[in-house]
Amino acid sequence: MHAKELGAKKVMPLQVSGAFHTPFMAPARDRLRKAIAEANPRDTEVPVVSNVDAIAHDLGADWSSLLSAQLSSPVRWKHCLLELASLGVSNFVELGPGAVLTGMAKRTVDAARTISVSTPEDLDKLLDFVGTAPISTSVAHEGEHLFASERLVVSPAAGVFEPIAGVGDGHRIDVGTVIGHIGDTKVRSAFAGVLQSYIAVSGERVTLRQPIAWLRTV
Repeated sequence: MHAKELGAKKVMPLQVSGAFHTPFMAPARDRLRKAIAEANPRDTEVPVVSNVDAIAHDLGADWSSLLSAQLSSPVRWKHCLLELASLGVSNFVELGPGAVLTGMAKRTVDAARTISVSTPEDLDKLLDFVGTAPISTSVAHEGEHLFASERLVVSPAAGVFEPIAGVGDGHRIDVGTVIGHIGDTKVRSAFAGVLQSYIAVSGERVTLRQPIAWLRTV
């Protein structure tokens, strides 16, 4: 990725193989969403926190939208850690080379227990870590809140979503603004702010309370 100026913000160059998690990947979203839907992901017994909306999901039908959205959406890693902590998670295992995420977990979650497993020789340490982990207690959490200054617009019904013309990324919206339709049902924002990105795309079949878009409050 090359450095360039976006508004008043300067973007630093990153040594990466592709512009993942940026709008430059948006053209690939539809193909990826179709491929994931055809794979027919199953519901999970243990919820998985998505890095798109930082919310725990257990419905397989959600993932074609979420995984394709993450291709061009920012990784909400800090928000994911805070969500996991709110659900009672205090033990974090990083698999693979490096320990960057382990360090982030330590700085973000109070009293976090962490371990980085990068080689087969580390597996014995992992077994010891798991064997001594305290049992976590789940905590109820209100799902559609992301962070102090960010909110989700969720689906009011099940059906096929169509965004409304003229309301796109970067638009400032008010409470009650219609951002799309699901059949005859209007999708209204419960918050005021700047629309950051649509999570659901045109023509996508969504479920009740599925994330539709996220915005930054002002």
